[in-house]
Amino acid sequence: MTGQRRHRNSSKRRRPSRSRSTRAELQFPVSRVDRLLREGNYAQRLSSSTPVFLAGVLEYLTANILELAGDEAHNNHRMRITPEHVERAVDSNPQLSRLWGDVTTSQVDDKPQSTKNC
Repeated sequence: MTGQRRHRNSSKRRRPSRSRSTRAELQFPVSRVDRLLREGNYAQRLSSSTPVFLAGVLEYLTANILELAGDEAHNNHRMRITPEHVERAVDSNPQLSRLWGDVTTSQVDDKPQSTKNC
C-alpha cells in the first residue's frame, strides 16, 4: 500500500451531464424559462418543477398552433406557413381564439406589391 493511492469511486465513471430540457424530453429551453421567471420577479420563490411545467405548456401550445396553421396552409395549397395561416388557425379554433381574444395582430397586406419593373 505504500506509494499507492486509492481514489474513492475510481471504478465509477461520471455520467455526461444532461440538460433539464433533455431530461424532461422537451424542445423548449427549461433553463431559459427558469432564468426569465427569476429575473421577472413574478414570485419570491419558485419550485424547481415550475420552469419545466411552463416550458411544457409553451411547447404544447406552439405545437398545436403550428399544426393548425400547417393544415390551413395545406388547404390553401401552400408549402410555407405564413402569419395569415397562423391568424386564421387561431381564429378558427374556439379555445385558442378565446385565449388570444384581446391580442391585436398586425395588419398585413393580402397581396404584396410586385417590385418587378416590366
